[in-house]
Amino acid sequence: MDRIYTNEIGSHIGERVHLAGWLHTLRRMGGINFLLLRDVRGIVQVVVDTPETLAGLEGMLPETVLRVTGDAVAEAQAPGGVEIRRPQIEILSPVRDALPFPLNKPELKAGLPTFLDHAVVGLRHGQKSALFRLSAGVMAGFRAALNDLGFTEIQTPKLVEAATEGGANVFGVKYFDRTAYLAQSPQFYKQIMVGVFERVYEVGPVFRAEPHDTIRHINEYVSLDVEMGFIRDHRDVMAVLTRVIRGILDHLQSHYAAELAQLSAVLPAMPPEFPAIYFPEAQELILQKWGEDCRGEPDLAPQHERWLGEWAKQAYGSDFLFVTGYPMGKRPFYTHPNPSDPRYSNSFDLLFRGTELVTGGQRLHLYQDYLDSAAARGYTDLGPFETYFEAFKYGMPPHGGFAIGLERFIMQLLGLENIRLATLFPRDLTRLAP
Repeated sequence: MDRIYTNEIGSHIGERVHLAGWLHTLRRMGGINFLLLRDVRGIVQVVVDTPETLAGLEGMLPETVLRVTGDAVAEAQAPGGVEIRRPQIEILSPVRDALPFPLNKPELKAGLPTFLDHAVVGLRHGQKSALFRLSAGVMAGFRAALNDLGFTEIQTPKLVEAATEGGANVFGVKYFDRTAYLAQSPQFYKQIMVGVFERVYEVGPVFRAEPHDTIRHINEYVSLDVEMGFIRDHRDVMAVLTRVIRGILDHLQSHYAAELAQLSAVLPAMPPEFPAIYFPEAQELILQKWGEDCRGEPDLAPQHERWLGEWAKQAYGSDFLFVTGYPMGKRPFYTHPNPSDPRYSNSFDLLFRGTELVTGGQRLHLYQDYLDSAAARGYTDLGPFETYFEAFKYGMPPHGGFAIGLERFIMQLLGLENIRLATLFPRDLTRLAP
């Protein structure tokens, strides 16, 4: 007899079926007792009405792994309208120690540190597993949208010779007789691959050795990266990003409606085009509307992003807002300047409900421009960049791209208070386990 899942029982009424899963709870009610069996797709009620069967479960606590064979019978009072009667129950993996916190309640009642300490068990809770199924759906929607646009998926090295973004915020690792670094991003490689495939994307981990201890930063996260060639400027990249965001959300609505409902997700408001504001104009707006003078600053503070998110929602009915034209001094050396005002860049951030979700823009594509930009940024030793620059020496088209932080996307979509709640096993300043 083949195993079936709990959500398939409705099509097997009147049959003897075979299931397997975890003991969710055992309700002792005297002569008739009810066992709730949980598997990856749901929960089913099992009627335990003989002393022998009940005795076989003596001492077993929630999360005991069971194999159950029984008759599938329609029962309006049971979860899903079906229950299992005349069961034969086999214990596959007994649990006799109390859990660090209950998993059989609708809400998981555990503080964040306690949950993270015991995430190997806590992730079994229905809301947690639904969240990470939704995260898988975001990656699937991302891939589907880009495949439809003719992109090729690539996988690039995570051990690299030099820092991608510059600076010291990289994790050094011993690599035989020298030092290598964990990749801050696949930036160099995805640009190189534009010269091969024109349009590429990657889903993979990146590592930032930034000593942040905030609710929206972690040191290892999943980056959804895109790079595309033969663009006119950064606005072509923004147009593709808009299509990708819509594609992800459409995919979630079509394939993950149950998870969205279980997590009470409120889908974002999206007008036909995402509004955009130029960086200096954003700073002027902040001064005029909120009375804070941030002109001359090279970036937006988190509270500035929140204010702009509120403004975009009120003015345009949009939970998304592009901020374009960040100062060149804030952007990496490969960023293309605005031809009409080289102080600013052909780059952008996409804010989602007032938090930066995406960074992107147009890149330099001429070999000499790279040499000049590196020199202007004080790079005296270009050896680590030699193979990267070689791609531009032999002809690269105008190109650009962007990167979406997966965990931050989930955090903003679900209104979570801390990005660690959207991260399977977070890595931050203090946590390397589990």
